[in-house]
Amino acid sequence: MIICEFCLHYRKEGKCELGLNIPKGMSCREFDASLAGFCSNPNDFVNASQIIKMAAFFGIKRTELKKVTLMAVREERMAAAEPASS
Repeated sequence: MIICEFCLHYRKEGKCELGLNIPKGMSCREFDASLAGFCSNPNDFVNASQIIKMAAFFGIKRTELKKVTLMAVREERMAAAEPASS
């Protein structure tokens, strides 16, 4: 497993759309977390804690974990606001 699999910039062809080399470790300075990397079905998303625990399990640390946390909290807020507007 590589950090790129959780990133918005990663393409199915196994390349980074930013042109960066694929890192061997679980860190990348341009990492941009995506919910799709953690939940292929958006309905599987429960809360931010779920995603943060998954990220830690997969070995994501430091700055990348902070980015995952921000993405997960943002998704949780959007999910909470969605039913109110319906």
